[in-house]
Amino acid sequence: MKKIGQDELQKIVKSVPMLSASASQLLQLTAKPDHELLEIVTLVRTDATLTARVLKVVNSAAFGLINDITSIDRAISYLGERIIVSIAIGDCAGKLFEKELSGYEAAGGDLWKHDLRTAIAAREVVVQSDAEISPDLAFTAGLLHDIGKALISDYLKDSAPEALALISSQDSKDYLEAEEQMIGFDHTRAGFELAKVWKLPAELAEVIHHHHNPADAVDQYRELVYAVHLGDNIAMLGGFGTGSDSMQYRLDPNYSDYFNLTPKTLANIMLTVDMEFEKLAQSLGNSGDAEE
Repeated sequence: MKKIGQDELQKIVKSVPMLSASASQLLQLTAKPDHELLEIVTLVRTDATLTARVLKVVNSAAFGLINDITSIDRAISYLGERIIVSIAIGDCAGKLFEKELSGYEAAGGDLWKHDLRTAIAAREVVVQSDAEISPDLAFTAGLLHDIGKALISDYLKDSAPEALALISSQDSKDYLEAEEQMIGFDHTRAGFELAKVWKLPAELAEVIHHHHNPADAVDQYRELVYAVHLGDNIAMLGGFGTGSDSMQYRLDPNYSDYFNLTPKTLANIMLTVDMEFEKLAQSLGNSGDAEE
């Protein structure tokens, strides 16, 4: 299989549409630990399309409100920032998330389902462990963690048997290393390069780059990376991966330095993921035709 050099990787990354100004600003804003909800309201108000999406979601059947909400202030207060961020990211990068991942033998939409479940799980890891990091930031990071797969999938087409053979023969320790051996870089590197082009906050870029090897993350963001690392594994454990690479990564046992996950806690998280996923998937799905 032909390996891809740095120049070609940059071409792939730069061919991806940029985030909208409001989505980029929203990600920067919500990464700040001291931001206020009013700042999110003010930002969303400046984007008519995003405002329309938010109002459509809050009034969708998924939430079953008796009376429609027409105020963007009330809508954002009701939905919470994690759903607002999900809407903004979906508007800008929806095609990437919905793309068929032929290189991973995954159907269209599988990436979005996996990332959404990872996001919910990462948030619950933080909440149920009483960690000091932002649960909503963990959610956003989980939503974006695997974006690199959409960039390299086409270059890995028909390679799944080879990747699994490399792992079975111990020529590769996991799917990440198999990707690098086959095409010259892995999905975390591709995603990290996209994070730089998109000018994502350093916290999110670090998660994208190190979610399979959280010990390699810088100290400042390592706890957040471990939260998404756990969320990713919980999503796969629940049967929602992205195809051929599911369960082909190693769980870093040092997560216990940051989070106390008992079997009961893990069961609670998996139950919450199932319940929250259905509600979020339904509500966000109903926003997709806002421009029609």
